Amino acid sequence: MVNALYTAEIRANYLQEKYEDLDAKELLEVMILEEFESKIAVASSFGSESVIMLDLVAQIAPATPVIFLDTEKLFIETIAYREEVVKKLGLTNVRVMRPRASDLRLHDSNRDLWAHNPNLCCHIRRVLPLERALDSFDAWVTGRKVYHGGERSKLKAIEATDGKVKINPLLKWSYKRIEAAFEKRGLPRHPLVAQGYTSIGCLPCTRRVSANDSVRAGRWYGSQKTECGIHLGREDSIVDER
Repeated sequence: MVNALYTAEIRANYLQEKYEDLDAKELLEVMILEEFESKIAVASSFGSESVIMLDLVAQIAPATPVIFLDTEKLFIETIAYREEVVKKLGLTNVRVMRPRASDLRLHDSNRDLWAHNPNLCCHIRRVLPLERALDSFDAWVTGRKVYHGGERSKLKAIEATDGKVKINPLLKWSYKRIEAAFEKRGLPRHPLVAQGYTSIGCLPCTRRVSANDSVRAGRWYGSQKTECGIHLGREDSIVDER
């Protein structure tokens, strides 16, 4: 594992220096078709802005693996939106990952873990399924952006976490540019956006926000939690099981 971590870090640094100035589509083309051919996947929540990244991927290689984490706590609107987007873009390799039944029996038999230990809930419903999905890949693509703030304000285009290279093609995209892409490409909107949801995760842990709130203010509202854990390294995603 040490060698894998070391190798991924070296490769990410090399790729960052070589390609950091490329815009999103050009960066994706190089990563998908050249640097990580058949060894790269896209992680997508099919949330409020996810279709922007998926549209770019579909233009390049619609058979690129797209990993969707069905936590079994999602809004029904998200499931319906996923089907709409897949059909609209012609994506042919969407892989749905769910939490293991054994993990749910052990840690969330009452299905209320989110209320008293959201970190552990995210760990078994998101982190572990994503780890399994990425096992055969060397790199993965995210839709994170600097304008979302918080830890995301420190993003690089290419980085390494837990022995995998992680690519963030949209990191420099602004809200204005994202809105322009929706209009120009005629992309469908997640139905909950019109109801005041700007960042959409699991139903129990997502709230509407006001116009003055940050994009991700509605996620884990009222707590110090800002990320589900899939973007944190193992050393930083310690789970409190109390």
